[in-house]
Amino acid sequence: MAVNKTQVAVIGGGPGGYVAAFRAADMGLDVTLIDLDVNPGGVCLYRGCIPSKALLHVAKLLNESREAERWGVKFAAPEIDLDKLRAFKDSVVAKMTGGLGQLVKARKIHFIQGRAQFLDAHTLRIAKTAGGEDDLQFEHAILATGSRPVSLPIFDIGSDRVMDSTSALELADIPASLLVVGGGIIGLELGTVYAALGTQVSVVELTPGLIPPADRDLVKPLHQRLEKQFADIKHKTKVTAIRAVGETIEADFEDTEGTPSKNTYDKLLVSISRRPNSENLGLEHTQVQIDERGFVQVDLQRRTAEPSIFAIGDVIGSALAHTASHEGTVAAEVITGHKTTFEPNAIPSVVYTDPEIAWCGLTEAEAERQGIAVEVARFPWAASGRATTMDRNDGLTKLLVDPQTERVLGVGITGVGAGELISEGVLAVEMAALASDIKLSIHPHPTTSETVMEAAEVFYGESPHLYAPKRK
Repeated sequence: MAVNKTQVAVIGGGPGGYVAAFRAADMGLDVTLIDLDVNPGGVCLYRGCIPSKALLHVAKLLNESREAERWGVKFAAPEIDLDKLRAFKDSVVAKMTGGLGQLVKARKIHFIQGRAQFLDAHTLRIAKTAGGEDDLQFEHAILATGSRPVSLPIFDIGSDRVMDSTSALELADIPASLLVVGGGIIGLELGTVYAALGTQVSVVELTPGLIPPADRDLVKPLHQRLEKQFADIKHKTKVTAIRAVGETIEADFEDTEGTPSKNTYDKLLVSISRRPNSENLGLEHTQVQIDERGFVQVDLQRRTAEPSIFAIGDVIGSALAHTASHEGTVAAEVITGHKTTFEPNAIPSVVYTDPEIAWCGLTEAEAERQGIAVEVARFPWAASGRATTMDRNDGLTKLLVDPQTERVLGVGITGVGAGELISEGVLAVEMAALASDIKLSIHPHPTTSETVMEAAEVFYGESPHLYAPKRK
């Protein structure tokens, strides 16, 4: 068994791990990156963000081709070549992950395909995918092992008709009907894809509404559109049992009032949560602390209770790729002696459905829970010239403003391309911009980006396109 040495060992090659490894290497450190896949990328690139967005792009095209008849352009019914569609999605993944593999070589990072476990606070044992084991001694380690889909015992019936997000993205076929269990981001994105491909999609959600973390006014336009695209949306309802019946899955439901019901579907997608990959890592041989939910505990520098070990991303509960990337940068810089911490004021969240939903900073629900006084300025896209030219007035842009200082505390956007528009909101919140800063920043017309400026004008009662005078 070989014993190797490195300055920084990064365990996990997702958007947190590979960014941490790249940053550490760019600062002159000797870096070893360990991951189970042949190239870096993690769940995001292989089984999450990237393949789902490729399919959502196709779904958007399919939906627009059907809607074009309203504008006087009629297309024949699309013919879907599933093998070619799957190949397109896989080619996107291969290009992205292959590119990361080239960047690993360019930065002279030692990449090991395998599974790592801690023997102590400075030693890893790596079971290599190609066979054999090596020990790796490190000065510092960054744990970036990510997460995996959660299921429940009632869904474990040994049927390939019960999918998680990973198997749903494989796109084995286009089922006639699909039940999505969980009305969160992942479930609705995948439900949108399958509905566009021709599947009758139903959603069941335990809480009173879809996308629970988002404000209700942002979710409403999406809900209204999905009611037309999906076969059924059940709120305040849970699945109590499922069973395979021939070539179908029969599901039993119960709402909050105890009323039972049942229905049959060709396939079922379980999308209720994700679980951190913190087991079987040998962390018991270190001082690393894990909470009751399995999340590794860290400080603002992303250092664990073991001084030589850092942790970032899903394994600490930061369930967004862009968050993990920034945490990876912080951890790498701390290792090299920089005095830096992870203290963002605005982490954007985006739901890549149609319309998209995006928000950052303070939400109205959080403001209410925390007793923070805010004034909300809303600009409906019904008053937007650009949204009207796209026949997509189902949007909303809003600012949450401190009524005393006029500082922008949060931004929320629903509409086509909201995920692209939210970055201005992130900058505004991070830079402690005032509503007047946004109002006085000239935005191009006609664009949906100017709805951010118009929301700021609404705050002052000065919007030219929406009569909403400021109350004295």
